[in-house]
Amino acid sequence: MDPIIILGTGLAGYGTARELRKHDSETPLVLITRDDGASYYKPDLSEAHAKDAAPEDLVKRDAEAMAADLDAEIMTHRQVEAIDPAAHTVSLNGETRTYRKLVLANGAEPIVLNLGGDAVQSIHKVNTLADYRVFRGNLVEGGHVAIIGAGLIGCEFANDLIGAGYDVSVIDPAGWPLSQLLPKDCGRAVKQALGRAGVSWYLGRAAVGVHDASGQRQVVLDDDDSVHADVVLSAVGLRADIELAEAAGLAVDRGVLVDRTLVTSDPDIYALGDCAEVDGHWRPYVGPLMQCARTLGKTLAAAEGDTAGQVKYPTLPIIVKTHVCPVIVYPPVDRHGEWAVEGSGTDLEARFVDEEGALQGFALTGEATNKRRDYLKEAPPLMD
Repeated sequence: MDPIIILGTGLAGYGTARELRKHDSETPLVLITRDDGASYYKPDLSEAHAKDAAPEDLVKRDAEAMAADLDAEIMTHRQVEAIDPAAHTVSLNGETRTYRKLVLANGAEPIVLNLGGDAVQSIHKVNTLADYRVFRGNLVEGGHVAIIGAGLIGCEFANDLIGAGYDVSVIDPAGWPLSQLLPKDCGRAVKQALGRAGVSWYLGRAAVGVHDASGQRQVVLDDDDSVHADVVLSAVGLRADIELAEAAGLAVDRGVLVDRTLVTSDPDIYALGDCAEVDGHWRPYVGPLMQCARTLGKTLAAAEGDTAGQVKYPTLPIIVKTHVCPVIVYPPVDRHGEWAVEGSGTDLEARFVDEEGALQGFALTGEATNKRRDYLKEAPPLMD
């Protein structure tokens, strides 16, 4: 019997494999990964210092242990070069593997800014444990880290690094942190709290170049100001990895297009996680990913002709790990409406309501995060 092949051993890949094995212990299973196949919880990367954890402490199981747990073959450090949907094959490093069903769980790639300067190759991007090992190894104890990007990952790293004794500067063209998730007042609350902790902000300004400056890095801004740092981290967002899928003729947009059964435009290929756009929604967060893994595991284990399960997204909030100012946000399901903010200092409640006054989303900061359950009961699900 040809195996089910899963591309990727992150939370989506291993999550799907685990769910499959709950229902089916017999079907041959192969996982293919570009890295070492270690199982770890990716959100831990941006708070490893807070957990007093070295990179290796974040590994929960190595590839050999995962292969035994899953009764699977795990091919590490292998790059899939092409998918042939008609032949049901994947090609990698001169080898061809045939699949019965194929699961794309190959995630997303960091967005790379088009910056000038002679030190752009030294900019770090942390999207995997391997990336984090290199970043952590290049940190100078008590040194200065410049973070380009004040989104979720940038703010979480700023919080973690400032708490570990580093000087931190954050650069972003937006006027407040987490501008893609939070209304201005809530973003300013995060700015205030991290600022009190020691973070220096360069908001409303964009990085245009990174240069070597006598062993340091000079980040040049678009107003001709500069930030000098020992290490530069780019955290400007992710883009779904759709290259393989697109080359194979699968339908793509922001991600690989799938319906609620997680099937792509090819009936024997599925996708989930950061690479997938599910019924028009691209949500590169852990909550939606795990909902998809549970649904897909059952589908892959089902007999031919059984009705495939459909994924549902309940009210899944995003938790931003800025511990000096906790944030819980549920982006509006319906963008037609406006924010109303209450509270003082860094303890704010923001409601996004539609024209009829119905709650469509919310954002809570500081002590207001203790009210999350009340808001979760009231807010509508993303996909029911």
